[in-house]
Amino acid sequence: MNTPAIPRQVLPVLVFAQFAGTSLWFAVNAVMPDLQRELGWATSAVGTLTSALQFGFIAGTLVFALLAIADRFPPRLVFLVCALAGAACTVGAWWMVREYTALLLWRFATGFFLAGIYPVGMKIAAQWYSKGLGGALGLLIAALVVGSASAHALRALGDALPWPTLMLGVAALAAFGGVLLYLAIGDPPGALARVSQLQWRALGTVWTDARVRSSVLGYFGHMWELYTMWVMVPLILATRLTGTDLSWAAFWVLGAGAIGCAAGGWVAQRWGSARVAGTQLAISGACCLAAPLLLGAPDAAFYAWLVLWGITVSGDSPQFSTLTARNAPPQAVGSVLTLTNSIGFGISIVSILLFVWLAESVSMGALLPWLAIGPVLGLWALRPLLAEERAGR
Repeated sequence: MNTPAIPRQVLPVLVFAQFAGTSLWFAVNAVMPDLQRELGWATSAVGTLTSALQFGFIAGTLVFALLAIADRFPPRLVFLVCALAGAACTVGAWWMVREYTALLLWRFATGFFLAGIYPVGMKIAAQWYSKGLGGALGLLIAALVVGSASAHALRALGDALPWPTLMLGVAALAAFGGVLLYLAIGDPPGALARVSQLQWRALGTVWTDARVRSSVLGYFGHMWELYTMWVMVPLILATRLTGTDLSWAAFWVLGAGAIGCAAGGWVAQRWGSARVAGTQLAISGACCLAAPLLLGAPDAAFYAWLVLWGITVSGDSPQFSTLTARNAPPQAVGSVLTLTNSIGFGISIVSILLFVWLAESVSMGALLPWLAIGPVLGLWALRPLLAEERAGR
């Protein structure tokens, strides 16, 4: 029996909608320099606002996972509602931007609704691409990486675009992405019936199923490194660049992760997701360890190191999600992915706060190698899945 062909518009629409929806993530960060000049805010305000959104995302993913939102309701509808709600929160942030406490609350709410965009987009991809999921998620998370890195590009363009235009434009983009996905993509043929009850036992497979546990713990090691590296990159670049040059360099270093995601997805279809994830995790860990040597290297080696790190630090993410989606109980893929995101982002907050605090008293060369703890533990956890792929199972 032939598998029905997947409509051509499915993947492009998914990729665009994911990019549009996740652009809400750094909407305020991109305009912070303007707000700091206009309202006299301290530099630390951007860190507090970012943390508020991260905490909102953790709370949202935990609620969505425990209530099995993505598995009990149509994922397209969940994505639409959350994209519209996230856009509305960004409009609210624009409207009350001068009231710092209110802005924190709006950003927390934006993070909460992002829980119905990023993981749910992966659930929709998993519904359509039972085969070739690694490639599909590679492109999907590449869109997320570019969306995240775009904050630095927007910052570089900040002198040309007023901050209200940027904030409202991002809100409109997210809303359009949600509507487009809902209207342009139907339910896949043979989609599993939605569950009608909470999936406590299925969520437990994160710990009880050896395959799921392997990919999830590997992902947690990846998350220890990823967002802290993203936070540290501007500090590293500031040793050689300033102003617009620094912002563009940060965009290219972080945006290079899209290459790792997309190319890794293509290679994974021939080589296996575990081996692609393990290889990229090993290279990014090596980049952490190489920091003392390369921080003072000539420009060519310095920037090549950062770009390689940018490519590999993000490139393993879609393959960890692919492995988890393949091995999780089919009726609870959305909930398992969402719970995994919740815990992973909790780990990232601990790592960010710890490394930013230590950076005040410890040199970069002595500090950055400790990020390799995540890749080392992640590779150790990934061993069972690597062994399966080597054995050809």
